[in-house]
Amino acid sequence: MMSSIDCDVLVIGGGINGTGIARDAAGRGLSVVLCEQDDLGAHTSSASSKLIHGGLRYLQHYEFGLVRKALREREVLMRCAPHLIRPLRFVMPHMPGLRPAWMLRCGLFLYDHLARRELLAGSRQVALPPHPAGAALRPGIARAFLYSDAAVDDARLVVVNAIDAQERGARILTRTRCESMVAEGRLWRASLRQADNTLIGVRARSVVNAGGAWAARLHGPQKRTLRLIKGSHIVVRKLFDHEHAYIFQHADGRVVFALPFEDDFTLIGTTDVEFDGDPRHVAVSAAEIDYLCQLSNTYFRTQIGPDDVAWSYAGVRPLVDDGSGAAQAVTRDYQLVSENTSAPLLSVFGGKITTFRVLAEDALDELGKMIDVPGGAWTARSCLPGGDLPGSAHGRGNFVASAQARYDWLPAALARRLALAYGTRMHRLLAGCDRIEDMGKPLMAGLYERELHYLADVEWARSAEDVLWRRTKLGLRATPAEVDGLACWMQTKGAAP
Repeated sequence: MMSSIDCDVLVIGGGINGTGIARDAAGRGLSVVLCEQDDLGAHTSSASSKLIHGGLRYLQHYEFGLVRKALREREVLMRCAPHLIRPLRFVMPHMPGLRPAWMLRCGLFLYDHLARRELLAGSRQVALPPHPAGAALRPGIARAFLYSDAAVDDARLVVVNAIDAQERGARILTRTRCESMVAEGRLWRASLRQADNTLIGVRARSVVNAGGAWAARLHGPQKRTLRLIKGSHIVVRKLFDHEHAYIFQHADGRVVFALPFEDDFTLIGTTDVEFDGDPRHVAVSAAEIDYLCQLSNTYFRTQIGPDDVAWSYAGVRPLVDDGSGAAQAVTRDYQLVSENTSAPLLSVFGGKITTFRVLAEDALDELGKMIDVPGGAWTARSCLPGGDLPGSAHGRGNFVASAQARYDWLPAALARRLALAYGTRMHRLLAGCDRIEDMGKPLMAGLYERELHYLADVEWARSAEDVLWRRTKLGLRATPAEVDGLACWMQTKGAAP
């Protein structure tokens, strides 16, 4: 017999927008069910450039409103999740023949002043090579501009939103596909199929379509056209020995980031390529790898090629089709489309990871025009799980040091990783452990059974890929034998309860 659930809101899609909306809705007193066909953040939301940023390059397309909104959110999110979001200083080398220096100075002045900035330093010009960032660059690059943004663990940001939603009463159903949805009067009846073929019936007062690249496929009276744009990244062994990032101009008008990544690596991306395939099966092309390597080689002393790529990933960005010609010119802003001709349906189109929280807030305000929503906006003032560090946005370093002192029986590198991945929730993960033997069997260096049980029981991890590439980035260091061993462990001991 098929089980049945009644709820106020059914959210379809477990990416950053879906989990953000589920969290906001649950916190306002609504009963929420979220279904995701794969793992949380398995697609676009874990395939970003790992940045919380205003979008400096959007200024050239005159998207001042989007940049202002994103800059405001940058400050909010740094306070809400300081364990997952860290300040990052960018170096923009000036290259003759590309954008002139006066244009870069004007753009950075706007970037500094479009929104109130309290947590990050402003922009300035520096001479190269005296500045440490110049040592990694090729000879002849004489000056650069510095400005601030922030880096984020994008996949974990999705997970902590889902955790908060669940702790506020939402039901999170991963690996659960919405097979059908029919309006009956003012209600929706949906049929959800889980990975084991179990069917769950849902009767919902409203539906939020946050399906990302699949959002346009959900039937409704109004149709919206999305442009699917593939963005690809490569990861190589680190090309510089400092904590700054780089933003490089290209002669084709694009900009590409080179970021310090996971201590020993450099992340380079992204591309903008039209995509018309299945978003579940997207991969970096050889041409994209060549493009990113060539651009890196234009700037860095250390030259790279396809054989140097340790990892690559691609995601499909579902952007609102605004009629722009070039893919990089398509707006990154979002649209919320409400359809209330029968049962209430709200569809989310477009958006970027930086604006997920305010998107969710706007979505709940829009939903409130169709159903009764008891509470008001609240997420701007509430830390995400693990984010309540002493000292808030400035507390990362102190928290890591205190965690290493408190758990001095852990290797220092492991204590640091756990502190930055879980924030204050690491105390729950390590509850009752007083020595390394209490962590259980190691599946690979720095990954013990204790953490795996936590990921399976609390964070919906069900596979080796979930653990190695979304809950952690330990896949960068795992051997094929370790991957196989972890996969076996997850199939047996890590199965859903």
